[in-house]
Amino acid sequence: MKLHHLALRTADPAALARWYIALFGLAVWREQPGPSIWLGLDDAALMIEPALPSEPRIPAGTMEFFALRVTPIERDAFLERCALAAVSVEHRTAFTVYVRDPDGRRVGVSCFDGFPSTPGVE
Repeated sequence: MKLHHLALRTADPAALARWYIALFGLAVWREQPGPSIWLGLDDAALMIEPALPSEPRIPAGTMEFFALRVTPIERDAFLERCALAAVSVEHRTAFTVYVRDPDGRRVGVSCFDGFPSTPGVE
């Protein structure tokens, strides 16, 4: 199985999409009426969708997160974009950097490459 899409719901899809485009370097694949904005994640999509007013917000301080796979060079470029955009790095390990998006979601970029699908890893 592979990731098909990840949907993030927000009160301001355009603003959240701009943030992911600027910080993660994602490209817009399509914009749907509503507005739903699809950003490219290799062969999957990050869908930014409008939340209903009745939907709960992201709990403050949640440790739930998703992480995107990057190379070490891409991770370093991400850190530079964070610094330029005044986005605080919340936590960092040897492989992964964590930030919060404008809605308070924890998001990471990771260059850990030790998954079973990695060539040479058992």
